[in-house]
Amino acid sequence: MSRYYKPLVYIVPPEEDGLLLRTVLQKRMGISRKLLSRLKTTEQGITVNGERKYIDVKLRGGDRVEARMERETSDDIMPQPMPLDILYEDDDLLVLNKPPGIVVHPTHGHYMNTLANGVVHHWLERGESFRFRPVHRLDQETSGTLAVAKNPYVHQQISEELQRHEVKKEYLAIVHGSVFPDEGTIDEPIDRDPQQPHVRIVTAAGYPAVTHYRVERRFPAATLVRLRLETGRTHQIRVHMRHLGHPLIGDKMYGCTDLPDGETASRDFGMERQALHAFRLGLTHPMTRQRVEFEAPLPEDMAACLERLARL
Repeated sequence: MSRYYKPLVYIVPPEEDGLLLRTVLQKRMGISRKLLSRLKTTEQGITVNGERKYIDVKLRGGDRVEARMERETSDDIMPQPMPLDILYEDDDLLVLNKPPGIVVHPTHGHYMNTLANGVVHHWLERGESFRFRPVHRLDQETSGTLAVAKNPYVHQQISEELQRHEVKKEYLAIVHGSVFPDEGTIDEPIDRDPQQPHVRIVTAAGYPAVTHYRVERRFPAATLVRLRLETGRTHQIRVHMRHLGHPLIGDKMYGCTDLPDGETASRDFGMERQALHAFRLGLTHPMTRQRVEFEAPLPEDMAACLERLARL
């Protein structure tokens, strides 16, 4: 296995004759300052026509600029065989349909049975080595599309897409009650609850949070809604829908917590977790520069919940 990932390549066009190598690396190839610092200390990290060069050298039209990232491993993550629902994979990007009930990344005291353990095992089985780099988060009980970058450049590029709100993240949620109007935007800041730091609340002093919603289907006791995130605050959809007065069915933290246990359970319609599924993810692939979209089918528990609601 090569010491390096596949190089990033840029051929200098004639009209860019005289540009500094630094400018090409940062402005044309999109390499961040942090990654550039790493490449400068890598043996064959930055080359021009096959030779190492200082980044302040002037380039000529036709020069071939290559940037090579050293291959990384996830030595801190124990490989563990588990079934994976892979929606897409190439040399640079992995997209999974995450099942509900599984943590994405190992945390203190939770080193096994995470999605990362399964992905690292998957790569080892293929004779590959990458560092596990999820580019966004999903709560433990939320299912659906999750993208994992297979090198630092891809991670950086998609992270910048997220910051520019260019990544399309759409969710399906089943919520209590009838949501009106049929579509709208929730623009309410979110921050930690000072009384319960692990809980988020809508508060004027919080961080900007924007969620767009559209009603997909109505039931006598609930509504299926499609949601699109502009921002990515922790628990954003769950907090915003509760703020509207329509908490997610099955949500133990933000749901109908003011009801007696028996009545709360009866209103979960068979859901043992929040009825939230990240069903679509759209982004620009950092290597091909093509727009790609991935969809994850509705999980069995949410589909069964919809059937129960339809029979009421």
